[in-house]
Amino acid sequence: MAKSNTDQCLAHNDQFAKGQAVHKPTYAGKQPIQPSKHVAVVACMDARLDVEDLLGLQTGEAHIIRNAGGVVTEDAIRSLIISHHLLGTNEIILIHHTRCGMLAFTDDLLKAGLEGDLAAESLLQKATGRKFAGCDKSTTSPTTFHAFRGKIEPLDAPRDAHNTERLQWDVRRGMSSIKNHPWLPSSGTDAVSVRGFIYDVDSGKLEEVSYPGPMGTFG
Repeated sequence: MAKSNTDQCLAHNDQFAKGQAVHKPTYAGKQPIQPSKHVAVVACMDARLDVEDLLGLQTGEAHIIRNAGGVVTEDAIRSLIISHHLLGTNEIILIHHTRCGMLAFTDDLLKAGLEGDLAAESLLQKATGRKFAGCDKSTTSPTTFHAFRGKIEPLDAPRDAHNTERLQWDVRRGMSSIKNHPWLPSSGTDAVSVRGFIYDVDSGKLEEVSYPGPMGTFG
């Protein structure tokens, strides 16, 4: 059975984690608008992730969609629908990572801190290790920050079983959102495949997340 482009990216990641560069940073010349590998990646904005490097992707091969957490938000779905139906991508890769900042707060805590709640400001300052300056104003936007489910921990905490499980929960939630969206077909001739991973920022390695499985609790 032929390997998928996602499998090829995983093989490139093995090389990357061993210190072997696959991505070529030089200008690649004129390229078609359609990604040649037919791959779309949703990944976190974290500065420690260079998606092209860790997947061994070249210019013109994939769409890269990034936000805080690599969350499958409404806007990420919007981009994926356009990527698939108009530009021909049919493999989706989701990437979360260890030591993620989305593990260090809840939506309600961050909103309260921004609105000027002193207790919330103190907790956020303790979690981030930097002064948290509330804005003393309330707003309806954004409606959510998509913080990961589970008990919060200090920013950039070392990997353990608990925070790994929290990352797995959110990867599965993202996969479920894509697999069950009516405009991103999971079967038939126009089917889209979805695979999710956790990137270990301390080793450079990608680890696949099984699906289906637990998607978390608030406790």
